[in-house]
Amino acid sequence: MRTALRLCASCLVFLATYYFVYWVPFAFFPFLYQNGVASIVSLLCALGLARHTWRHMGSMPDGLVSNIVSGAMIVGAIGFCGGFFGPILFAPEANQGPLLGIFITGPLGFILGGIGGLVYWLGVKRPAT
Repeated sequence: MRTALRLCASCLVFLATYYFVYWVPFAFFPFLYQNGVASIVSLLCALGLARHTWRHMGSMPDGLVSNIVSGAMIVGAIGFCGGFFGPILFAPEANQGPLLGIFITGPLGFILGGIGGLVYWLGVKRPAT
């Protein structure tokens, strides 16, 4: 796997994990925000998961299926996040905005990422016969 792709995926995992762990579990314990416990726990979880992503993507095989699956997962996750969180940020009055990420941009990104992984393997990684 290319280093730039590994870095991009690790950064996305870091940001998503940090914000998820910061907001979701600690929403039930508001007194922990004052002590900084939420920030420290979120940072440690995000660093650990980003490190795991970095190491796991470095040891992936370079076959056809792994290229298709990794392309589909990465582009699908980006499409889902853009379609889900974009309407929340840019049009908060639209009550059905996040459905865009669930039903349109996420699945479409998954399909296009799989096709992109196939094209990448056929053009660059195909073993010489």
